[in-house]
Amino acid sequence: MYNAAGQPDKEQLVQRFVPLVKRIAHHLMARLPASVMFDDLFQNGMIGLLDAMERFEEGQGAQFETYATQRIKGAMLDGLRENDTLPRHLRREMRRIEEAITQLEQSFGRPPNETELSAQLGIPLEEYQKTLQEARGHQLLYFEDFSGDEDEGFLDRHFTDDDANPVHLLEDQQLRHQLVLSIDRLPEREKLMMGLYYEQELNLKEIGEVLGVTESRVCQLHSQAIGRLRAEVLGTRLPALKVKRKGRTDG
Repeated sequence: MYNAAGQPDKEQLVQRFVPLVKRIAHHLMARLPASVMFDDLFQNGMIGLLDAMERFEEGQGAQFETYATQRIKGAMLDGLRENDTLPRHLRREMRRIEEAITQLEQSFGRPPNETELSAQLGIPLEEYQKTLQEARGHQLLYFEDFSGDEDEGFLDRHFTDDDANPVHLLEDQQLRHQLVLSIDRLPEREKLMMGLYYEQELNLKEIGEVLGVTESRVCQLHSQAIGRLRAEVLGTRLPALKVKRKGRTDG
């Protein structure tokens, strides 16, 4: 894909990798609130693609598609961070759910079901499920989970620091081990849903067809599974990650 001058033909490169931007945007959409528009993700992703084309240098050991994928995802996440994709009141409600999950698991010695959780929260089951649906952008970790007393956010402090890259910190071996154990303890249907989404990379509609439920029901199951994982993993591992962060930045 070179022009007459022997330079990479950017127009042809853009056309070739537009499907990649769309695929990444569609996959990310499943984890985001309904208020997030696909076109916004796509536009941010295209900015990331163009940035990758400007920065990429052949011969440095990385395939362009791998490099572009990182830049595209990064641009999309930057845009989401700027727009605060999950409203604060929903995040507060999900934290209430996480607390209820922890309390009931300690009482029952097993994962609580939706009926038990809604009763613990003092709300009707339909309202509980509606909260899960609306909070489909609830994530396992938020950038604010890693913030300290400073006003500056974690990503802003470390985005250009390869040694303190948030992705590298999230690959902490103990956290990964705890996460694997926690996923294995999920109720079977939620565990299957997580595998189909994160390992097989099916979209919500495809997962719904496998499970025999609606797409909105898959959203609810995803939010509830993330709530269970946050309740178990963050309570024991997040302080250690903060200590590790301080050690890297101060040292």
